[in-house]
Amino acid sequence: MKLDEEFAADVELLNLFELDSSQTGLKIHQVASPERIASAKRLFESSLTTQLDGGYLTPLGIKAAEHAQALVRILKATEKP
Repeated sequence: MKLDEEFAADVELLNLFELDSSQTGLKIHQVASPERIASAKRLFESSLTTQLDGGYLTPLGIKAAEHAQALVRILKATEKP
């Protein structure tokens, strides 16, 4: 299974959310890259975030971000120097 660039961008954006506090969200500004803006839109349309330009994670978004961040931690831990 090959993962496309949009999928990677969405995982990357989910990894930017701070999971230690439900009071911390993200704001994707209009000057952000088109890819980042499109990713924020996809996450919103998938009911993972509360706003089209980021906002807060929904309960489903929290689960997705937890898994995305865990995946990155696992893969980085197994990287060889």
